[in-house]
Amino acid sequence: MPAPAALDSAEALHGLEVWFLTGSQHLYGDETLRQVAEQSREIAGVLASSPGIPVRVVWQPVLTRPEDIRRVMLAANGDDRVIGVIAWMHTFSPAKMWIAGLASLDKPLLHLHTQANVALPWAAIDFDFMNLNQAAHGDREFGYIQARLGVRRKTVVGHVSDPRVTAQVGTWTRAAAGWAATRTLRLARFGDNMRFVAVTEGDKTEAEAVFGVQVNTWGVNDLAAAVAEVTEAEIDDLIAEYEERYDVAPELRPGGERQQSLRDGAAIEAGLRSFLGQGGFGAFTTNFEDLGALKQLPGLGVQRLMAEGYGFGAEGDWKTAVLVRAAKVMGAGLPGGASLMEDYTYDLTPGDERILGAHMLEVCPTLTAGRPRLEIHPLAIGNRQDPVRLVFTADPGPGIVVALSDMRDRFRMVANVVEVVPPSQPLPRLPVGRAVWRPAPDFPTAATAWLQAGGAHHTVMSTAVGAEAFADYARMAGVELLVIDEATTVRAFENEIRWNAAYYRLAGGI
Repeated sequence: MPAPAALDSAEALHGLEVWFLTGSQHLYGDETLRQVAEQSREIAGVLASSPGIPVRVVWQPVLTRPEDIRRVMLAANGDDRVIGVIAWMHTFSPAKMWIAGLASLDKPLLHLHTQANVALPWAAIDFDFMNLNQAAHGDREFGYIQARLGVRRKTVVGHVSDPRVTAQVGTWTRAAAGWAATRTLRLARFGDNMRFVAVTEGDKTEAEAVFGVQVNTWGVNDLAAAVAEVTEAEIDDLIAEYEERYDVAPELRPGGERQQSLRDGAAIEAGLRSFLGQGGFGAFTTNFEDLGALKQLPGLGVQRLMAEGYGFGAEGDWKTAVLVRAAKVMGAGLPGGASLMEDYTYDLTPGDERILGAHMLEVCPTLTAGRPRLEIHPLAIGNRQDPVRLVFTADPGPGIVVALSDMRDRFRMVANVVEVVPPSQPLPRLPVGRAVWRPAPDFPTAATAWLQAGGAHHTVMSTAVGAEAFADYARMAGVELLVIDEATTVRAFENEIRWNAAYYRLAGGI
């Protein structure tokens, strides 16, 4: 199985498709159906040409019979290029025709409530026009059957010439791409979880049933064996790449007193890359308590592999690795990035509270457009040689931090909308990748809500996609999502937690 392609470029989404389905019926005659087909092609064409929709929109023939609807849904299921379907009822399409098809569909669904025209041609409207342009009630019929069947879907309302509409469709396609990647994800855990830690634990069997991800463990010495097979020439090539892409500390350069440490770090990267590539893995975890024959805790290699699109979780945290992978796919080609993150410490200056996030080593450099510095520093944790790592500060701008927790009877995602800000002062003695942010709506509310929700201390930080993309992803997965944003109050948030507890237990059945 091939290794995942690089995901932080527009190339990552090439080859993916969503199918555009149009509903009608034979009641109106051939001429009306011909016009339906022409106009639905035009609507699909507008979507296909929108720069905000990063995948192909492929028009399908108008659907007027239950057997055709079912077959197109099954065909979408069976085509790995197809990550979802968009459905629009141009005229009135009796919804019982859609029952078997909707029951068969195993890909994400977007219900587009639109029509061919923007403004009504008031003086020219006759009943032929009314027969042709019936989405106003045709889509309501379709909405009813989706609600009755409990179909998970996103609904987007408005004309496709409206940038708001195409932006919502584009976000949904990104979420669908992330969902498709998750459902085929293979995740390698090198060692187990950090001992005695609660939130990094979880039900891996249920994760495969819900998300599709295969989570399995390999001994860290399997990785060490791959590192031992790395050639000097491979290391030389990586060293040359480091020199080109980063500001390398003098002691790590050829002839420097710590150059061997960089070569050891490069060997770990090359071994990781080989192991993950040969196994077809798209995400992985490490654990500083289980390093086997590795000379360093993997830092630089983890950062660089995340930058290429791999999911990663520290201390065996496979759930965060899944989210990082999904975020990488959803944000492919957009400014910004995604990374493992951890709320580390606070600035509690009244009225100007901020969170300083970091990790021991493993923060992804896609969070900055600047040039990271490649350094080496002691690390007491792990009981190995000093590790090499990239040091930088995340760029200011909007972002989101999202955690995934196992709540016994369900998975829960907790998301906080944030604003990444510059540090108040330089951080010359903090030799890691880091980010500083203000959480919405304010620090006390955000922290209280997060703690009440049981949100994990490991998160994915995304500065490429926001809350809408994660909401679409959670809807596709059928998992709980609690969002902390400008509208959040503690009272309403705590009520939402209580209501959700009842809903998800009832929805899950006995």
